[in-house]
Amino acid sequence: MKIKNINVYLKDLGNSRPYKIAFKTVSVVNNAIVEIELENGIVGRGSGNPSEYVVKENLTSTMEELNKVDFIVGRDIRQFYSILNDIQEKLPKNPAARAALDIAVHDAFTQYLDIPLASFLGQKIKSLPTSITIGIKNVADTLEEAKEYYGMGFRILKVKTGDDVDVDIARMKKLREVYKDEFLIRVDANQGYSVADLTKFFKETAADNIEFIEQPIAAKAIAEFKNLPDNIKQVIAMDESLINPKDAFVLASPPAAGSIFNIKLMKSGGIYPARQIATIAEASDTTLMWGCNNESAISISAALHTALSYTNTKYLDLDGNLDLVEDVVSGGFEIKDGWMTLTGKSGLGVTGH
Repeated sequence: MKIKNINVYLKDLGNSRPYKIAFKTVSVVNNAIVEIELENGIVGRGSGNPSEYVVKENLTSTMEELNKVDFIVGRDIRQFYSILNDIQEKLPKNPAARAALDIAVHDAFTQYLDIPLASFLGQKIKSLPTSITIGIKNVADTLEEAKEYYGMGFRILKVKTGDDVDVDIARMKKLREVYKDEFLIRVDANQGYSVADLTKFFKETAADNIEFIEQPIAAKAIAEFKNLPDNIKQVIAMDESLINPKDAFVLASPPAAGSIFNIKLMKSGGIYPARQIATIAEASDTTLMWGCNNESAISISAALHTALSYTNTKYLDLDGNLDLVEDVVSGGFEIKDGWMTLTGKSGLGVTGH
């Protein structure tokens, strides 16, 4: 069954809730969309939204590369792994472009097989709850947004920090004072702390039951991570430090840099390399978290299918499509009270509009 055609376009999906993190404010959500059509009419979909600060790729270069991927047209979709290897080799500097194409190939192939992607990957987990993100805000606005999410049924907050450690500590304490144990709280500093800031935050929030601290210090400060006390490393999730399988090997090699890997398809370059990272995590007893940028439900669904295929997946942070003004697809998963469940439809389970 040959790949007949590839369609690539850029779509602004809009953002109903702009937010601030340690290094930028997110107000626009452009995604690169890929559609792969097979001879029998099956359409596999992929999407990509790079984080330039993390992977040095912008949407202009993403689109430029995706408009040069005719090398897979005419290929038999049953040459699945050969095609995936070629994608990784021919687009070495553009992980979001690789991800969009890789996801579309996975979707087309598993639709061809008429099974959900998760079934093909070996689904191990039926459902997990996702966190929902609060950007860097003052204490009052943090509490107001938390109240809104509580009313929507979410019970896991991921709170962005990294501007001012003292304000961050105050926000944690006030959240705990108001909500007691009604929320699980995770923190993401996006490289905003020094080691001294991290140590202060860890000690002063010890009684506030913070589940973990994501990427608190600079991505390249691997030696500093590895030299942290074990009790701090046990609550460290690696994000910007973890781009590819080679990074996973370095981070997991003793002494480990943290206890959690945050895998994002937009960093790794798609499902295929993300699974390589997950395999290294399994072998090193590292817990998995699956995250995202601001993305279409296409790539959020792809991450969820993959996440539920690993027994060491413990955390989801797949809220990247919840504040979109519009999307190019529907379906893929269901979400109720923060819990994400697949629909059981073939491929990614998404339907184009």
